[in-house]
Amino acid sequence: MDAPEKTSNELAVERTDLAFRRTVMAADRTLMAWVRTGLSIISFGFTVYKILDALRSQTGATSGATPREVGMFMTAAGIIALALGVTEYILSIVSLRKEAPVRYARPSLIIAAAILIAGVMVFFGIQERVV
Repeated sequence: MDAPEKTSNELAVERTDLAFRRTVMAADRTLMAWVRTGLSIISFGFTVYKILDALRSQTGATSGATPREVGMFMTAAGIIALALGVTEYILSIVSLRKEAPVRYARPSLIIAAAILIAGVMVFFGIQERVV
């Protein structure tokens, strides 16, 4: 037996719901792109710090920017990128919540927050020369 055909209103509601879900997933993907960018910059800053610090200790060079300053700058840039991405994501979710219920505590936001906290810890680790 065939299922009854859906009315045009039912089809419209179904399509609107799917479009809404795609919009939420697009916001998640955008946040994860910010996370990739921020994490790359943070890890690059930490790596540059460690390499320049090792080279400086071997050669005894004293001129130019210190490895600590370069590492802190790159790490701060990554933290700022992550913070901007999280802010943009939250604003998007707030806007979407006006249309339909959307959880704030989505996996992408939790991961972004964890990496943001880790980035801040790396920044202060470089500042205090702990790492």
